[in-house]
Amino acid sequence: MFILSLQEKKDNIIYMNPNKFSFINPKKWPFFYGYVVLIIGSIGVLFSIPGQTVGVSVFTDPVKDALGLTRNQFSNAYLIGTLLSAFFVTKAGVLFDKFGARFVAFFAAFFLAVALIIFSYAAGISENLKAGLQITSWMIPFLLLCVLFFLVRFCGQGVLTMASRNMVMMWFDKNRGKVNSISSIAVSLGFSSSPILFNYLIDENGWEVSWQILAMCLFIFSFLILQFYRNKPEDFGFIPDGYLVKVKKKIKKENTIEVNFTLKEAKNTRAFWMFGLALAFNSFFSTGFTFHVVSIFKAQGYDKTTAIAVFLPISIIAISVSTLANILSDYVQHKIYLFIMLFSGVLAAVGLLILDNAIGIYLLVIGLGIYSGLFAVVNAVTWPRYFGRDYLGAITGKVMSFLVIASALAPSLFSYCFTTLGSYHYISYILLPFLLFLLMGSFTLKKPEK
Repeated sequence: MFILSLQEKKDNIIYMNPNKFSFINPKKWPFFYGYVVLIIGSIGVLFSIPGQTVGVSVFTDPVKDALGLTRNQFSNAYLIGTLLSAFFVTKAGVLFDKFGARFVAFFAAFFLAVALIIFSYAAGISENLKAGLQITSWMIPFLLLCVLFFLVRFCGQGVLTMASRNMVMMWFDKNRGKVNSISSIAVSLGFSSSPILFNYLIDENGWEVSWQILAMCLFIFSFLILQFYRNKPEDFGFIPDGYLVKVKKKIKKENTIEVNFTLKEAKNTRAFWMFGLALAFNSFFSTGFTFHVVSIFKAQGYDKTTAIAVFLPISIIAISVSTLANILSDYVQHKIYLFIMLFSGVLAAVGLLILDNAIGIYLLVIGLGIYSGLFAVVNAVTWPRYFGRDYLGAITGKVMSFLVIASALAPSLFSYCFTTLGSYHYISYILLPFLLFLLMGSFTLKKPEK
């Protein structure tokens, strides 16, 4: 149970007019405004898709062909841009704690739109740079893509996702798991259907105009962020879950006061590293598998249809697991989720190892489905549950840097295992010892205490 702790305002947090630049007043809504935050925050995560792997991958072939790059050159530009963004995500988390979700998400959405506009003119910009510098090298479009990938990955996958998800978690405590189950279903369905939508836009309008359309949508959404995003319920006389704050009521029970960890304190706990690295594993495996799924199955004698078909059962399992686990997350120890995640990771890695056998496909689908479902729960609910809300941005920003780095490295490492060693199987020989290490390190894990 959560009861607001009457603490003095911290020096490192900047308090602004919570309704500045907005016509919306949460106090005047006929119901708890947290449910509006739930809806708009979930939409915010969906608007990050142009900066996510699932959104970028649809544009891979037309963009690399237009810029005259090979697949490896395009992938390496993606790798460099993503790695660069990882080093700045933690700083964005600090800004979240200082300025709140509203302004951080606004600038993330706005500059993501700007990046997409520039991306749509990338071919022309590249040719003009070549002409101006009198250089015909592929390095010109390559370096341009590195910069653009940095912008879209940082603003989309990093900041907009983090700010939107954290904002929803700030408005709920007792019902945090339940509302996250609703958000997770909406986000999962949106991510699953986005490649179809993006592919339709490209077929109808071309890749340049498609990015311009998405940019216009983001400009509109950035305005909606200012109108509907709100940092936390305390700004309006509420506390999480909607109960009015009774300032005069003296809180005596020590276990009702929210305990908040700084990033430095969180990093000194075993829980931070075990959960953070477990989430990074999912980011690594899912990204690498998605990038090379057709090639992975083709190497084992399966056709493209079979390869793509695995995503449907994975999504069904993930949504089912996520819904159940979110609801139960308000009542069970999250350490249990960690062990289930790691065990399902073992199933997925073994499945990849024996993919030439039919049972390997089942292990891969079940393992990835369960892991992805629990990932959506742990990545949203566990951090405020374990470390409080005051420094949630800095903590989740650091964790997000793990995920971004993992997603950046995955496509290249998967590719090198295949091109250099001759099989994707060898990636499992790296992942299984890593999972064993996490399992051993998690046995003595406890919820952090101050």
